[in-house]
Amino acid sequence: MAVVFGALLGGGDDGGGGDVQTPPPATEAPRTPPTTEEPQTTPTQDEEARERRDLVKFALDDRSVSGVKSIWIVWTITNNSSEKSDYTWDWEAIDANGVRVDDSTQYVTNVLPGQTTTGDFPTTLDTANVKLNITKFDRTASP
Repeated sequence: MAVVFGALLGGGDDGGGGDVQTPPPATEAPRTPPTTEEPQTTPTQDEEARERRDLVKFALDDRSVSGVKSIWIVWTITNNSSEKSDYTWDWEAIDANGVRVDDSTQYVTNVLPGQTTTGDFPTTLDTANVKLNITKFDRTASP
C-alpha cells in the first residue's frame, strides 16, 4: 500500500527522476453527441393571439345588494379551434393607485369546437372600479 501511495505522490520509481509531468490541458472541450430529440416549441404570438380571441368577454359584474358587496368575474368563451379544448387564464385586478387588489386563475374544460360557454366566479373585491388584466392565457386540447 505504501508503494501505491508513493507512486501517487510522485515518489515511485518511474525512471524520470521523481518528477511526474501531466499532459497539457486539451485546447478544445470534448464534443457532445448531437441529440435526436426535437426542440420544444413555444406558441408563436399569432397562435397566442388566436387562442386569446376565444375569450370573448371577461368583465366584472357588481351584484351588490343592500350594501352587501358582491363583485363577480363573468366570462364568455367560444372555441374557435377544431378540437375539444380546455382553457386556463390568470387575471389580476389593479386599483387606481396601481396596486394589485385581487388575482386568481379561471378554468373552463371540455369546450367543443364552435361551442360558446359562459361562467362566473365570486371575487373578494370591494369595488368594480378596478382595471382587469389577463396575465396568462392558455388553450390546450382536452383529453
